[in-house]
Formats: sequence, structure tokens, C-alpha cells
Amino acid sequence: MDMSEIIRTPAPSGVVLAAVVDAERSDPQRWHELVSEIGAEIAGPLTAALERIHSLTTTGCIDRASLKALREEVEQARHAGMLGQQLSRLATGRLRQSHERLQLATTFKSVLAHRNRETLARGIVLKPVLKSAEVIVDASLLFSLFNTTLDWALANARSQIEFTIDIMSWPAHARLTCHFAHRPADELVKPGAADAVPPGLNALTWRMLEQTASTMGLPVQRTDKAGSTTLTLEFPRTAHDEMEGVSTMEFDDGFAPSTNSKPLAGNHVLVVSSRREMRTLIRDALKNMGLVIDFVNSVDEASDFCRDGLPHAIVIEAIQNGERFGKFRDEIVAEVPDFAFIEIIEEGNTFEMSGFSGSRMARVGRDVIANSLPSALMFELSKSL
Repeated sequence: MDMSEIIRTPAPSGVVLAAVVDAERSDPQRWHELVSEIGAEIAGPLTAALERIHSLTTTGCIDRASLKALREEVEQARHAGMLGQQLSRLATGRLRQSHERLQLATTFKSVLAHRNRETLARGIVLKPVLKSAEVIVDASLLFSLFNTTLDWALANARSQIEFTIDIMSWPAHARLTCHFAHRPADELVKPGAADAVPPGLNALTWRMLEQTASTMGLPVQRTDKAGSTTLTLEFPRTAHDEMEGVSTMEFDDGFAPSTNSKPLAGNHVLVVSSRREMRTLIRDALKNMGLVIDFVNSVDEASDFCRDGLPHAIVIEAIQNGERFGKFRDEIVAEVPDFAFIEIIEEGNTFEMSGFSGSRMARVGRDVIANSLPSALMFELSKSL
């Protein structure tokens, strides 16, 4: 991993403050607290990272464990920064949503499959019981909501997470329930432990979950008991054969690209490229999409990067596409059949989606990266929604 690529991620504070100007009128205290939390979650890990860099400057060396810790600290700060950017985008209230009829259980299963490596690496067991339910929502926001819910649960669960999708008896709304233990059983015997709420439950991921649900018009209920937490997300616009007050013009029966200004914001893209000029072309093409972008030099580095968790898409330059990459791709597709791969062809203005002429990957020519790569990502990632 090129650490410089991570550190270049822009700080969101100015964007967040601009959003607060609009949002704080209705709840100023909440937004003042939110800006403070964003600053704290960025400053904390960056301070620790800076101390390691000072030590590196003094000694001239760093061991493998410290290098891993440094990377994790920078990653934590970057993640907090990205959450701040996404919160500011949602808080403005100016998103135009494209409502579609989606199968809730199918969408959630695809998110769980995509995050399977990460849950295994964390030692967390997922127990999903998912009944069929169709809802009318914006696809990109639903995808973001599910990933944020999983982020929040994984950060706080101690052993296993139970997910349930069912239909309420009245009103007949679909709902997603998430339940997990946030403290080990042996800690509950300590005085006051049962009443204390772990700080992580109210971290930025929770704020993001709340704001995304609010933007989508979904009621949220959270109950913190002694040692456990239960979250319920209710979907008022549950699809039925006959829906009063809903025009057929309000939603599409199939996928229609969201009209959000940045529908892929927060998605994670891994770029496999060893050449700086190619990295620059790709970074410039994607810089306005709100994506989290990481760069590695080789397929072996990509495999190591993905060992504990998959990105949402992989972009690879053609000179890296060989037998080793073919095996790596097959491993991922076995877990996530619709995983997005895009190959950058060395010359020409090629722009082909996956499936064209039997191809298993989308292809974009180097000469049209600026205009075609964002569109290719939009299309390829939409297949998992």
C-alpha cells in the first residue's frame, strides 16, 4: 500500500461546517456535537500516527507491527473523514432519490456475502433469518444503510450478531432487526457495568446510520439493555399488490441509476497499478465521486489487501492481468458472483461492460478513462444492488 495515497484524502471539516449552516437551525446542539465528534475521531488516530512517525524519524526504522498499527491509525482517520463527508451530503436535504421496488432480503444477503471475509477475520458469527419482503426505496441509499448498519454492529458486537427481516403485523411494514451483545457476560457482574453504554454505540457510524435512515424516511428504534443492544429499522413503503396513494410513476420496477449527486459515495475501490501516471489518471477520473480509493502495486499485494475484507470494486491495468490475477478473480467471484472488476486497456477508446462478447470484466481504454471509468463503475456496482 502506498501510504501517501491514504494521507492525501481531503479532510471534510469545511464541507461538514457548510452542511451545519443548513441543518443546525432545526437542531443546533446535535450538529455542534457532531462536528466535535468528527474532529475527535479524526484527531485521535492521527495523533497516534504522528507519534509513530516522530519515532520513525528519530530511529530511522520501524518494525512490521508498528507499520501495521500506523496504517490502521491512518485508515481510522480516513474512515472518520469519509463519514463526515457523507453526513454533510445527507444533512443538506437536497438529495434526489430514485425510488425502486427492491427485495430486502436479497439485497441484505448480497451485503453479507460481500463482507464475509471481514466478519470471519473479526471472529464474529452472523445469524441471519431473512423473510421475503419488497420495499420501495432508493437503491444506493439502501446499500449504504445496510453497510453502515453492519459497520456499526461489527464495531460493537462481542461474539455474534443476529439479523432478522420480517413483516410487522400492524402496520404491515417490513423491518430489519439487529441484535448483539456489546459486553462480555463476565463484565456485567461489575458494579454499574450493566447501566453503562459503551461509547462505540454512539460513534460516527451510529450518526451515519441515523442520518441515512432519516433521509430515507425510515423510523429507527434502538434499545440498550444490560450487555446487549437491539436495533430496528422499519420500512413504511413496503410493496403490496395494491398500494394506496402510490403512483406507478413514483418508482421503477427494475434498476434505475439513482439521481443522487454522488450515488457511489463511500464505496471502496481497489486499484492494481504499479505506474504512477496510470494511478494519476484513475485518481483524477474518480476524484469527484466520493469514493474510498486504495492503490497497490501488484496482484499479490491486492490478494494480501483483500484477505480480511473485500472492496466493492477492483480496477486493474492490463499489464497486471495474467494467470495470477485470473486465480485471484475466481476466488472472489466464488464468494461474490457479481463482484465488479474493471480492466484498463493500454491503448484506444474501448468502453465495454462485463458480459459483452462473453467478457467477465468491464474494459475501459486508457484514452477515455476520464469520461468512461465513472460510468463503468456505476454500471458494474449497480448489479449488486
